[in-house]
Amino acid sequence: MPLSSSFNQKPTHGAVAAPPFALLLQEVRSLTRVRRAGHAGHIFQTSHNGQNHQVLVVPGFLASDQATATLRRTLKAANYNSYGWGMGRNLGVRADMFERLDRRMDHIQSHRGEPVTIIGWSLGGLIAREYAKYAPGRVAKVITLGSPFSGDLRANHAWRLYEIIARHRIDCPPIRVELNQKPPVPTFAIWSRMDGVVADHCARGLPDESDEAIEVQCGHLGFTSAPDALRAVFRALQA
Repeated sequence: MPLSSSFNQKPTHGAVAAPPFALLLQEVRSLTRVRRAGHAGHIFQTSHNGQNHQVLVVPGFLASDQATATLRRTLKAANYNSYGWGMGRNLGVRADMFERLDRRMDHIQSHRGEPVTIIGWSLGGLIAREYAKYAPGRVAKVITLGSPFSGDLRANHAWRLYEIIARHRIDCPPIRVELNQKPPVPTFAIWSRMDGVVADHCARGLPDESDEAIEVQCGHLGFTSAPDALRAVFRALQA
């Protein structure tokens, strides 16, 4: 994909407000609980057998592989080969993002050459969708967790901080992207009305923007560890 100074993102829902402050406050209150869950080693029980299929998990904005540890342990317990993205904290979109993901995929596919499923949480899901357009032959499917790929780019509580940290406007990344365009691989959008960070409309999207939208009952910080979200991940993996 050539570099571009714009998202080429057309509005799909009009101006959608960010989630209510009360939901954001719930996210803040749940932070300690989510951190404890991430260190507890709890494994969500499922009878599903992943048959060693390879899964790459991309963390959300400001998060690292540590934040997706519960999800990856759960996948491993279900006989998936799960990998973190291995790039430290996700500090936003970079001009060399796809090249760095290519190197990570080289490592993963050196163990088994089949296409890899990419699960992306929040910003990680946007990266996953765009990488699947960049390298569709390497990607089996994409599963997003509370990722704002549709509608108003500012219908969330993170965009101002994103612009400060990433050092570019939310609608002017250093690579060309078309967020609401569905990748050419099976694509699943997991979303929640309880999300206190991203407007639920933006994470659910319109019918032509994913193959299936799956609603769950958890906050934004729970997408990688809440039982309801994990059930949805397995549903998408089995589809």
